[in-house]
Amino acid sequence: MTALTIGLLVFPRVQQLDLTGPYEVFASIPGASVRLLWKELDPIVSATGLILIPDTRLAEAPQLDVLCVPGGVGINALLEDEAVLAFLRRQSAGARYVTSVCTGALVLAAAGLLAGKRATTHWASHDFLARLGAIPEQARVVADGTFVSGGGVTAGIDMALTILAELLGRERAEAVQLNLEYAPEPPFSAGRPETAPPAVVAAVRARGQASRAERERIVARLETAGAARG
Repeated sequence: MTALTIGLLVFPRVQQLDLTGPYEVFASIPGASVRLLWKELDPIVSATGLILIPDTRLAEAPQLDVLCVPGGVGINALLEDEAVLAFLRRQSAGARYVTSVCTGALVLAAAGLLAGKRATTHWASHDFLARLGAIPEQARVVADGTFVSGGGVTAGIDMALTILAELLGRERAEAVQLNLEYAPEPPFSAGRPETAPPAVVAAVRARGQASRAERERIVARLETAGAARG
């Protein structure tokens, strides 16, 4: 099998676990070239302060076998960044899989790549999917053809293992899962709004209110632009 080339988009205020979770899985593929992609190679500060260093400029990226778009508050700027959206469109035409983690799905949708496709994203932004032309589905991982989306943050590991199984077979994916000891047993049943205490859900929504309000305005502009083109 020809060595795989895998690229993960990295951008200011990315949610680092959206990126580093899948990266750890993809980097376990023998011989794979795993790239961190951005416009320039300057260090980038994630949403939680971790410094990440891109190694491949978007303009110089080879055709990728797997493209991954993570999420985070930084995606708000990407939703109207034509340079990034055009890059995603170009790459998607030749990629074996185009993937997202968390709100990275909204960026793929803004690029027009999820029109009529089933997809998932973080629970707090799930309602934006339909407004951007996708078909929302509540699941940890959703696959629709070559497009595979993961839910919020930690679901990126599940998504990457799903892709790994498709590329190299279930046994290889299971070996990577075992090596990572990926066997979640969280101390609380608060990982979904349906199971978390109402006060916790309210607190999380309040903490993300400013970013969501900005996202609302951007999506409304995209809807208006789409209606004008239609």
